[in-house]
Amino acid sequence: MKKAVFLDFYGTVVFEDGENIEKISKIIQDTGEVNDISEVGTYWWNEFYNVFVNAYGANFRTQREIELQSLAKTIEYFKSSADAVQLSNEMFAYWQKPPIFEESKQFFEQCPVPIYIVSNIDTEDITEAIKFHGLKPAAVFTSEDAKSYKPRKELFQYALKATGLRPEQVVHIGDSLSSDVKGASALGIDTIWLNRRNREVPEGVCSVGNLLEVFETEFFK
Repeated sequence: MKKAVFLDFYGTVVFEDGENIEKISKIIQDTGEVNDISEVGTYWWNEFYNVFVNAYGANFRTQREIELQSLAKTIEYFKSSADAVQLSNEMFAYWQKPPIFEESKQFFEQCPVPIYIVSNIDTEDITEAIKFHGLKPAAVFTSEDAKSYKPRKELFQYALKATGLRPEQVVHIGDSLSSDVKGASALGIDTIWLNRRNREVPEGVCSVGNLLEVFETEFFK
């Protein structure tokens, strides 16, 4: 059995912000010049990702900074009268009190080894979300701590160093094939893909449909 679990948070323990993004995109559509609402999400994501992918080390930017900048550029591009600061604050208010998946609390209660949250989010926001749901991880490691985002190696390395664990002693669980599975695997950390949508599983990837199924994998024998 592994000595610890590294656990992603948004999309894994709690719901991501898909509905909130749709709501904000609709506001931009209603107050701007938009033909198809999908154009808003695509432009917004591209603006976000172009900064996000290079945000590490001396160039690190927090999620709030990147989100506000990308949202402001999206509003400007579509000639919307929406307020970027107000919409950004609404998004992060959601991140501080996101709905939780039904089995998540049970997973925390039943897990036989320490759970360490490893998340691409600002420390303040995830701290509030964990407190809101009464969860008790052994520790929380964020992109702010490591000045780097998954799938880059720095956040995983930071968590390993802080816990004093070696890659082979840990299993990382997350809902993203790129950020979680690819990122952790690159450091020799075993992974479990949380595949809640029952998507096709790539060859060689350990996959489960919910967090409780994790206990049935080889890593907990």
